[in-house]
Amino acid sequence: MKNILGFDIGGTKCAVLLGRVSGQNVDFLGRSFFWTKDTSGADDAISVMLEEAEAILQNNGLTHKDIDAAGISCGGPLDSKRGVILSPPNLPGWDRIPIAERIESHFGAPVRIQNDANAGALAEWRFGAAQNANNAIFITFGTGCGAGLILDGRLYSGTNDMAGECGHIRLSAVGPVGYGKAGSMEGFCSGGGIAQLAGMVAREHLQSGRSTAYCESLDSIEHIDVKKVAEAARKGDAAACKTFRLAGEYLGRGLSILVDCLNPEVIVLGGIFGRCHDLLVPPMEAVLKDEALERALSVCRIVPAQLGEAIGDYAAIAASGISDA
Repeated sequence: MKNILGFDIGGTKCAVLLGRVSGQNVDFLGRSFFWTKDTSGADDAISVMLEEAEAILQNNGLTHKDIDAAGISCGGPLDSKRGVILSPPNLPGWDRIPIAERIESHFGAPVRIQNDANAGALAEWRFGAAQNANNAIFITFGTGCGAGLILDGRLYSGTNDMAGECGHIRLSAVGPVGYGKAGSMEGFCSGGGIAQLAGMVAREHLQSGRSTAYCESLDSIEHIDVKKVAEAARKGDAAACKTFRLAGEYLGRGLSILVDCLNPEVIVLGGIFGRCHDLLVPPMEAVLKDEALERALSVCRIVPAQLGEAIGDYAAIAASGISDA
């Protein structure tokens, strides 16, 4: 068994946790969080993280000597080799922060940092739906869309930590905007992108005199809730059904590129896919069947993420890179 500190850093909140890892199991011994906006910047936030970690250790009767490693999961861009947060768009002012060095010097244990998609891939590979796979892809669909790649039994992050940015792939000349690019995979398939897509479909319906259950007027388009769109689709609303059909088709198109290029054993889809898989899977599978190479697709499973809402905690632990206990 090994004791691992985890730090999950986000633009909304930061979580600090302690996990005891044994094989493919994690026993979480303590967890706390604070709102990122309540701190005055990176230095202050890191100080709070260290204080919270100290409190968790004390509550468990542990000292610095009992910590085997620490992991940090944070939105990119990062320099994972040097342990530096570069300039994440969701963390304004966090520019070139040597966070791994600071935490390592405090606890005297090795510290590693990964972007949230890579950390999520490590988590699902070590503890979730991609266990025992030699080649796996984890894709997170939240506000944005990004992938973590496990290739030949190890994390592949690319030359400068930019591997896996599948959300930037343009799937159509026009469409919802994601990653600053209209018609991108993030635009069509992320939670934020599907909200845009639902707005485009609603506008089309409303301007032609048709109604939609999730958007009463043109003034409401900017405030569309994807959960309501999903509920409407399950009740047969035409605009909502079209929204998820299009999202599923473009998801299938994006995944077919990954299947053909990387030949994975499993693709694990997180975020909104887990909540709306019943709506996305049929059109996704139809496009995959038409677009992907049959031999590559025949060995690839596409499954929802297994770790659910706890993936951030597991990702922070997995980011430590600690070997089996």
